[in-house]
Amino acid sequence: MYKVLKRRELNPTVTLLEVEAPRVAAKAKAGQFVILIPDEGGERIPLTVAGCDKEAGAVTVIFQIVGATTIRLNAKREGDFIHDFVGPLGRPTEVEGFKKVAVVGGGVGCAIALPVARALSENGAEVHSIVGFRNRDLVILEDEFKSVSSVMKMMTDDGSYGEKGLVTDALRALIESGEQYDEVIAIGPLVMMKFVCRLTAEFGIKTVVSMNPIMIDGTGMCGGCRLCVGGKMKFACVDGPDFDGHEVDFDEAIKRGSVYRDVEGRAREEACRLFGGM
Repeated sequence: MYKVLKRRELNPTVTLLEVEAPRVAAKAKAGQFVILIPDEGGERIPLTVAGCDKEAGAVTVIFQIVGATTIRLNAKREGDFIHDFVGPLGRPTEVEGFKKVAVVGGGVGCAIALPVARALSENGAEVHSIVGFRNRDLVILEDEFKSVSSVMKMMTDDGSYGEKGLVTDALRALIESGEQYDEVIAIGPLVMMKFVCRLTAEFGIKTVVSMNPIMIDGTGMCGGCRLCVGGKMKFACVDGPDFDGHEVDFDEAIKRGSVYRDVEGRAREEACRLFGGM
């Protein structure tokens, strides 16, 4: 059992939990993830490590309340316990040897992008962060991004905060102004990452994306997280979650991600009835 040390609502649909998990905290690196089960009988879900406090033995995860299991997880309060918390899993993001990197985050994907931006900055890279949200009410982690970025672009779809537009608008403007990036790292909705990669392909900029498909065991045994990358089958849990964005078949990934939408909807309704929810 793993104790919830801290709970904070970042916006109406996104929650931060700090969990006591010293063995995970001792080894986890930016880009890796854990698989947790909120309570006995619950489902396994993968969540990227959003931060670690090695001295306190604590791991931070940030999640969006979208389905049955995240509703159950959101019901946890400080002092409650999470049934299982396994990790770190996956390959860490490459963060060494870069001079200048653009980190692009969309929505709750910013929770994954932040530790990557932080690790890049700690390794001497100049970090330009571009983060996007639908509106002002959904903005998260703004101050944290500012603290590790020499350039910070805040975008909202409706213009209610920062600049109006998409993250690709800001990225294009920076590139066309003369910024030269060793790499672009994009983390967020599949459609967002697809169009970031389409943009960077125009300029020949290496682009890494973090993939979060359906995942069950986190060891490559179930095959649920398979992706087509460069015409070959890869497993996000062991081969990723980071991949060359110019080689990912995003259309296939988007199609596979919607396979269980009806089942997930029914499970969400039941979880709302039992635990309350959005």
